[in-house]
Amino acid sequence: MRRVLTVLALTLALSGCVQGIARGRVKSALVGAGLSEPVSACMAEHMVDKLTISQLRQLEALQGPKRSLFDYVMAVRRIQDPEVIRVTAAAAGLCMSGWER
Repeated sequence: MRRVLTVLALTLALSGCVQGIARGRVKSALVGAGLSEPVSACMAEHMVDKLTISQLRQLEALQGPKRSLFDYVMAVRRIQDPEVIRVTAAAAGLCMSGWER
């Protein structure tokens, strides 16, 4: 029983670390795509749990100069993945409205 609890505790700790790493990568990708640091941090919070690693990698490829949030969402449309577009647009809307998690 003790071994099961130890494994469970380690699993939970590692999943938290993975979440933190994924959140950081999403934020970095958004900053690299031209969004501001605060907007990127906010959007990463909303996006990391909803997209797959493959989808997040597609977003990482959208590097570019500083751009508005609207311009970024328009760039995301080029990915042609409805889920990525939906999640990105929803995160943008929530972050622009000031809604925090």
